[in-house]
Amino acid sequence: MEYNILFWEYLEKIVHDNDIVIDRPKGTKHPKYSNMIYTVDYGYIKNTNSMDNSGIDIFVGSNTHKNIDAIICTIDLQKNDSEIKVLIGCTEDEKIEVHNFLNDSEFMKALLIKRQVI
Repeated sequence: MEYNILFWEYLEKIVHDNDIVIDRPKGTKHPKYSNMIYTVDYGYIKNTNSMDNSGIDIFVGSNTHKNIDAIICTIDLQKNDSEIKVLIGCTEDEKIEVHNFLNDSEFMKALLIKRQVI
């Protein structure tokens, strides 16, 4: 249980110690797949690294509180990789939208992991 608590605390530290860059605002098209429209602001956390050698991906929802209460783990068969994507300030509906968005490809599947409230 302590590891679960520390995981979320470490993730919060990374997010709060670094800037968030939104490079794909809500309503914009995916740069490679024009039929995919972002329903939540999407970007990355500056000064971090992920599997694709870019910053850790982040979805920023419309809640005024910016709590980190979920992540999404993805498996991408085209890139042959896996990544986590942080969800911050997302409503329950936005979490479902993001989850569906990431599962809408035959090459990528995603798993939503919600933070347990203790």
